[in-house]
Amino acid sequence: MDSGAAVSGTGRARVAPCTMGRALSRIGARLGSPKPIVLCPWPRRRRVRRLRELARLAASATDKMPVYFSDEVDIHLNPKIGRDWMLPGRQRVVVTPGKNKKRYIAGALNASDNELVYVEGASKCSALFCQLLWKLASRHPGAKTIHVILDNYIIHASQLTMRNVASLGGRIQLHFLPPYCPDANRIERQWRELHANVTRNHRCRSMAELMRHVRAFLVAHNRCRRTKLSLRRAVKLAA
Repeated sequence: MDSGAAVSGTGRARVAPCTMGRALSRIGARLGSPKPIVLCPWPRRRRVRRLRELARLAASATDKMPVYFSDEVDIHLNPKIGRDWMLPGRQRVVVTPGKNKKRYIAGALNASDNELVYVEGASKCSALFCQLLWKLASRHPGAKTIHVILDNYIIHASQLTMRNVASLGGRIQLHFLPPYCPDANRIERQWRELHANVTRNHRCRSMAELMRHVRAFLVAHNRCRRTKLSLRRAVKLAA
């Protein structure tokens, strides 16, 4: 330690804020919000093996055997508050409706062309997810098997869901991710973009107005999906 450096009561050297700022800038550090996670309870080898299996499945998708990444997203009338651009000395004010309302979207992202298929509902329940499965089946009448990669949320394995899967005659196969591995589900990225572009700091006064913006964003996604993610990104998930 430099003999000229100040020492705190704990015996540690004190560093000036400007010195710390230069050090953080030198290593490319940035100020951001931490991401809370829950660790997967599976052993690492088992988790990696499962993720690689699902990545290979996604990479093998064809028109006759489509593969989808599926999940649900909550739409709140009370806006998500997040970082935003503001002029110096001014703070943006977001007026909230006060009494919150919710809508839910169950979506499925095609692993080969990134098309997003979705349904809307007033509750996040098995019936909403089953509605999505039937929509996928009708969208691919010539496909013998439609593979759906998804998390372990309770509605994905409920009795109602299993009955609907059976009613589809084996055309739908569900492939469950390891617990607490949301980053391996590619549709999560689309939901993050949805929140970043639509629901964060929004100023909609009614759920009908907000849902119009949500639908417009999803339509825009499908129009430009060919310039987005490639299959190679799915393979890297298991690296």
